[in-house]
Amino acid sequence: MVRYSLLRILIFFGVMSALWLLGLRDRDEQLLLLVLSALISMAISVVALKRFREDYSQQLAERLERRAQAKQQRGSRADEQAEDAEDEGRDSQDSRDSRDNRDSRDSRDSRDSRDNQESRDNGPVEYR
Repeated sequence: MVRYSLLRILIFFGVMSALWLLGLRDRDEQLLLLVLSALISMAISVVALKRFREDYSQQLAERLERRAQAKQQRGSRADEQAEDAEDEGRDSQDSRDSRDNRDSRDSRDSRDSRDNQESRDNGPVEYR
């Protein structure tokens, strides 16, 4: 892109120099010199710099394609990581729930056995 831009600027100044040498030197002709230089250099650039424009266009297309592929790969990796974390979260929640159920069952069993022991020793236990 830098090469294309530099060549466009060189063509513009070349055309402006040629028009200046042809006689567009007066102060009141400066605007005409600039406008004609811009129009003529644009027409020359369209024809003469076509190859450079196409090369740069191809480079841009390849770069955009690589970015799209990289973004898609990052997105799929992020999805996989999110699914893995979700699965791990379920597994750890299931094991936590299982452990909590076991602990509550154990504490209930020990409380029941303690109550049974007290009822045998002291008679019936009244709950309020």
